[in-house]
Amino acid sequence: MRRKFFFIPAIIVLTFAFAFAQQPSAGSTSVDRLKQTVSYLASDALEGRRTGTPGANDAARYIAGEFNRLGLRAAVQPARPTRAQVESLTRYFQPFPYVAHVELGKNNALTITTHGVLDAPQMTSHQTLRIGTDWMPLGFSSNAKIESDALIFAGYGISASELKYDDYAVSPRDRVAIIFDGTPDGDNPHGQFARPGELRFKAAAARAAGARALVVISGDNNLNDDRLSHLSYDNAGEAGLPVVVISRSVAATLLGGAEGLSAYEKSAKARTNNLPIPKGVSLTVDVIRRESPSFNVVGILPGSDPILSKLNEETIVIGAHYDHLGRGGEGSLAPREGDIHHGADDNASGVAGLIELARMLSTQNPKPRRTIVFIAFSGEEEGLLGSDYYVNHPIFPLAKTVTMINMDMIGRLQDSKLIVGGVGTASDWRSMIQSENTVEKMQAAAAKNPSASGSPNYQVSLNGQASSTGFPIVIGANGQPVVTAELSKLPLSLSAPFALTLNEDGFGPSDHSSFYSKQVPVLFFWTGTHDDYHKPSDTADKINYEGEARIVSFVERIVSDIDKSDKRPTYTVAKSEPQGRSNGFRVYLGTIPNYADSNDGLKLDGVRDDSPAAKAGLKAGDRVVKLAGRDVKNVYDYTYALGEMKAGQEYEVEVMRDGQRLTMKIKPEARK
Repeated sequence: MRRKFFFIPAIIVLTFAFAFAQQPSAGSTSVDRLKQTVSYLASDALEGRRTGTPGANDAARYIAGEFNRLGLRAAVQPARPTRAQVESLTRYFQPFPYVAHVELGKNNALTITTHGVLDAPQMTSHQTLRIGTDWMPLGFSSNAKIESDALIFAGYGISASELKYDDYAVSPRDRVAIIFDGTPDGDNPHGQFARPGELRFKAAAARAAGARALVVISGDNNLNDDRLSHLSYDNAGEAGLPVVVISRSVAATLLGGAEGLSAYEKSAKARTNNLPIPKGVSLTVDVIRRESPSFNVVGILPGSDPILSKLNEETIVIGAHYDHLGRGGEGSLAPREGDIHHGADDNASGVAGLIELARMLSTQNPKPRRTIVFIAFSGEEEGLLGSDYYVNHPIFPLAKTVTMINMDMIGRLQDSKLIVGGVGTASDWRSMIQSENTVEKMQAAAAKNPSASGSPNYQVSLNGQASSTGFPIVIGANGQPVVTAELSKLPLSLSAPFALTLNEDGFGPSDHSSFYSKQVPVLFFWTGTHDDYHKPSDTADKINYEGEARIVSFVERIVSDIDKSDKRPTYTVAKSEPQGRSNGFRVYLGTIPNYADSNDGLKLDGVRDDSPAAKAGLKAGDRVVKLAGRDVKNVYDYTYALGEMKAGQEYEVEVMRDGQRLTMKIKPEARK
């Protein structure tokens, strides 16, 4: 017996994988609390938390209620105290503009004109189409009135120079282009046409080719079954020209009946396009975009440092986005719309960690010296809208923001593999992270009271959290195990709690990118993608709550290390690294686009050092209005122009800066 009790604590000092508390103290992470938060946010009741929806706003109220319960200060301080609880919770909201609903105006109209022959002009006929049954404008269509005597057939409407594929070999200038929805390879999501076949890029290609409007032939026999008829909007700006979808029966009328429609489909696949269609159209598009209340939720833990030292004036931002994809549509990888996308890992897990950190830091003694700003962002899935709004309307000056720590998808820890991004954004990060990821952080201490046999009991913990399953290590007064370990499940590697992947880059597909663009050091914690990413199957039962608890404790120790130092992290320019996704472009400019709604050019959040954009003289805050001869109204126009550019060839780029239009020369580099 003595030998066993001597040996087991020695092993436990070196292990970490099963050390979790049954009843955590205020300073330790609670698995139960994490599970409670994720289960609610990912429940059917919130319907996927799409920004601007009632479900997202219910989530915002829940988070505000948690911040309020923990005693965090609200972002908005009222002139006098409020009585109503609802009013009190709204003080944690930072509203930002968001178009959540698109509806039809009163002036939509589409008429097809069939011209009579020269010797019988009286045979000219007009067919007025029924909106909602025969045709619909798209949610991102520009409003306009178009009169055109001719249409031109342009296949699938794809123009991709890198694929040597162009459905606009003959210019549709001053005509209305008509195309099929989909791509030549049958909408293969992994096919070569997946990106240029997106309708946003088709609209950009049509506008670049000079078309006055774009008519898309529905892929469904019933127009109401087509996703294009649902007036959705992605907050990425208008198309710059009218874009409408028509039913297949209307398309048959335009193209010579069912046989004619079939013949045109064959010609689209054979790329024998650019066929003139002897029909005229009169088109008026009138869509109204309604903004919906959308919020960041901000809770503030004031710094405890004495006023004279002024450390309490500095802030540490800890963030996680709470929005997701609602019932699918834009951004979803599900085969159809309508199913709730629960978003348990993405990103109810990060919000649960955010609330746990708020609880841990607000109840610790002493409290953090610097002010901690907890922010639950919305609009992340739409293009970092909430975090972009915050950095341009900060509650605390960004000059006083010493770092931003972001948690996004931290709920699927496997084999202790954790990814930390932004390590190159401060010279302090690498050593700090490695220091906190050591077995020395696991502590063992003998219990005050010996066991009945006289042998010492050992309270073994990992970062203050006791084990809860397996071989008994500590027996309580009631005879039940207090600390246990399963020797059969000890990790093979005892060198560190996490197998870390450290990425240098401060830019990436989450909210920390908005802060790094403003030269704030950032750290980004996530456990990687999985088969349930952006699908309805990302549910609460698949979260590794014990693993998430370990990550939250890890983040808490890093926050504490930052706060204990009188010296703020030293900002550095991180080297660019791949983000795990290929954008499919052959060239590299080094710009960081702002994906928020824009109809008057593409704003740049940042420019990478020593990049072609930096050498050309582009700066953060510039608004690109023309690139490589293409007018730019939004990110899709910009991306389309980028896809046409070649490495080593010089192009003009025009930007708006401080009210002036500037022209610069830029030479793209080959993407490595």
